[in-house]
Amino acid sequence: MNSNLTFDFSVDTTNNQIKITREFAAEQSLVWSAWTEAEILDQWWAPKPWVSKTKHMDFTEGGTRLYAMCGPEGDEHWGITQFLKISPKDSFTGTDAFSDQDGVVNPEFPQSSFEVVFKAHGEHTLVENTTTYQNLAQLEATIQMGFKEGMTMALENLDAYFLQQQKLRRALKTDGKARVVTYLNFPGNTEEAFNFYRSVFGTEFSGKGIQRFGDIPKSDNQPEIAESIKKMILHVELPILNGHVLMATDAPEEMGFKLESGNTMHISVEPETREETERLFAELSADGTITMPLEEMFFGALFGSFTDKFGINWMVNYQLNND
Repeated sequence: MNSNLTFDFSVDTTNNQIKITREFAAEQSLVWSAWTEAEILDQWWAPKPWVSKTKHMDFTEGGTRLYAMCGPEGDEHWGITQFLKISPKDSFTGTDAFSDQDGVVNPEFPQSSFEVVFKAHGEHTLVENTTTYQNLAQLEATIQMGFKEGMTMALENLDAYFLQQQKLRRALKTDGKARVVTYLNFPGNTEEAFNFYRSVFGTEFSGKGIQRFGDIPKSDNQPEIAESIKKMILHVELPILNGHVLMATDAPEEMGFKLESGNTMHISVEPETREETERLFAELSADGTITMPLEEMFFGALFGSFTDKFGINWMVNYQLNND
């Protein structure tokens, strides 16, 4: 964990509560997704060497998540979460209990209710998690089972996930000159598509050429990349006509992406100045739908994205190292 990130763990025996405040180096929308989408939860929820496996998840009010914490020796501990109240991007509440693989609650183990609150903190996000137990005995039993240690390790897994996303989203731009590029997302066949485009236009890949997920340097703070993803394309650039550049990435669901008709292509604008970046974002997004507000991001850019009033997807990206 980055020692500069806020982390507070406290126990309130009067109200039978555990309170955790944790800061993450990521914008609020990304942190929200990491807590509410099964594909991402399973990448960080369990402390290593354990892994989390979701059997099913319905993140709606009244919906449930049934999941297992799976150990290296093949043992499984099942749990079920019910979601009670959801305020999108800001907070959600629910209950949590141990169960069997069919979701039948085991009354011999502690049961709890919780509230998770998300707050923008500059370009970071604060998550406040308050868990309340039925009585003091259940609170103490949870602590004795290593809750603090396990949760600390899991949250460090989440730090690593955000770091991985940072590397994924960083563009290969080497100067401050303005340009417009087309950014494409593929479900796993980027290499096939770009080899085809290269043959048609007779040009060669620029920058560092084809970069794969498996090329990301290993780090103790980064979760192991699945073998099925390592050969997928992390980033590739291909100039086509008159200096125009196509960029692309594979967008595997295992990394938290979900491709749908309409979100596979963006026009990416990279202005020369911060002022021009702010102007283009404001004017192009007018009467449209902003998917990510224009903010200074942890990956070193002033970045935002939106769908304009005509249904066209845009990214606006200004590299802060140009200042």
